[in-house]
Amino acid sequence: MKDKIIKCAFNYIEDLFKNDFGGHDVEHSKRVYQNALLIAKCEPECDLFVVSLAALLHDVDDHKLFHTENNANARAFLESVQLDQNQIDRICELMNGISFSKNRGVRPETLEGKIVQDADRLDAIGAIGIARTFAFGGERKRPLSATVQHFYDKLLLLKDEMNTAEGKRIAEHRHQLMVDFLQELNNEMHINETE
Repeated sequence: MKDKIIKCAFNYIEDLFKNDFGGHDVEHSKRVYQNALLIAKCEPECDLFVVSLAALLHDVDDHKLFHTENNANARAFLESVQLDQNQIDRICELMNGISFSKNRGVRPETLEGKIVQDADRLDAIGAIGIARTFAFGGERKRPLSATVQHFYDKLLLLKDEMNTAEGKRIAEHRHQLMVDFLQELNNEMHINETE
């Protein structure tokens, strides 16, 4: 039954995000799910079903994408697969603890929340984070300078805000990749100044 519900969640997000091309697409949600599974392997005491659903559904009510209240999209889906109210509330609570802008400096209290928050943040850094940042900046018609500033305002801070040992381990490499990229980008943007 749980596998069937997770499959339904995949179908739901594929339909919901089919027209999103700015970095919060269905592929992002799938990567967050895969990151969560990777971290959960190192945290066997976690509730993997709750982690899986929170990871897959984490953006279905994101304030940057939808104008919903009280996790309306997530709740509608979770009710449609007949989860009980306690599970629905728990999954929504995990989802609400993910957003960087809304939870800056706040660590989730539960292991499941820590896993899902790390999983989402891992997809914001490294090579995929670089690609997503420029896709989102382009979609929002931001100039290159504003898009680059996002690395300093948020992305370079994420490594030190990871919750789990596995999240921290993965973040180290991805963080360094961004540092190297930004150094090279800066060199190329100012090439005439050094000639």
